[in-house]
Amino acid sequence: MKLNYHHLYYFWTVARLGHLTRAAESLHVSQSALSGQIRKLEESLGHDLFIREGRRLKLSEAGRVAFGYAEEIFRQGEELAARFRSGAQANREVLKIGAVATLSRNFQEGFLRPLLGRRDLELKLQSGSLDDLLRRLSAHRLDLILSNQPVTGDEEHPWRSRRLARQPVSVIGPQGDGGAVEMPRFLHGQNLIVPGPDNHIRQSFDQFCEYHGIYPNIIAEVDDMAMMRLLTRDSGHFAVLPPVVVRDELRQGVLRDYGALPGVYEEFYAISIRRQFQPALVTQLLAQPAEELLTLQTG
Repeated sequence: MKLNYHHLYYFWTVARLGHLTRAAESLHVSQSALSGQIRKLEESLGHDLFIREGRRLKLSEAGRVAFGYAEEIFRQGEELAARFRSGAQANREVLKIGAVATLSRNFQEGFLRPLLGRRDLELKLQSGSLDDLLRRLSAHRLDLILSNQPVTGDEEHPWRSRRLARQPVSVIGPQGDGGAVEMPRFLHGQNLIVPGPDNHIRQSFDQFCEYHGIYPNIIAEVDDMAMMRLLTRDSGHFAVLPPVVVRDELRQGVLRDYGALPGVYEEFYAISIRRQFQPALVTQLLAQPAEELLTLQTG
């Protein structure tokens, strides 16, 4: 049976709005007529597209797959119209990636490197809090989230966390005289730039200091890794952060890695929605070896 795109459009509208009544009003049809059209699409595909919980409609596994195809189909329809209006480029695949605002920009670039420069791909990058990004993922407005902490999914939120890489957190600072330092004694009374108190790196670092009985002088608490990179590079102070954040400065000799802090790690996770059919581009990105994501080399 050939796919009825009229039925698919009705399904797409309901899935986007998440409410049958609002979708019916938007489409200027009755709720019963709209329900009937969606039932015909489900019969055609051989799968239920929605899980009905009272008045709520939640996409089933098959519904999430169908919604992904519908998004692409109707996006390309919009591009087709735009191409004839203004010559805009069409036929490009779209991948929507979210990243928590505190995540290293260098790590994000390394993760996305295989896709950079592709003319047949439109890469949409969004930044925000983890809670905000998870809402977008659940609403199918993102394909993947990059985070420095995992999440636990359930039946209502079928999230899946996959650890991409793990690296020790180091003490990073100016080159100095190049001599060795004695850790952890070196940190006692040392002026330090550290992540904010809610960051898991900071929590592990505080436990490290308490265990060894050392008391550094915290001169700045910074949540944003990009800002930590700038302050570490320009202030002359030492910082507690993952080396990947200052990858270029370490390679260029502007900064020095004075050594990893035992038991203090930065972990990088990819968060997606559990599904049987994962987008090929996401599969390609997740297949990258961890060492390539953390390397200090470029290219």
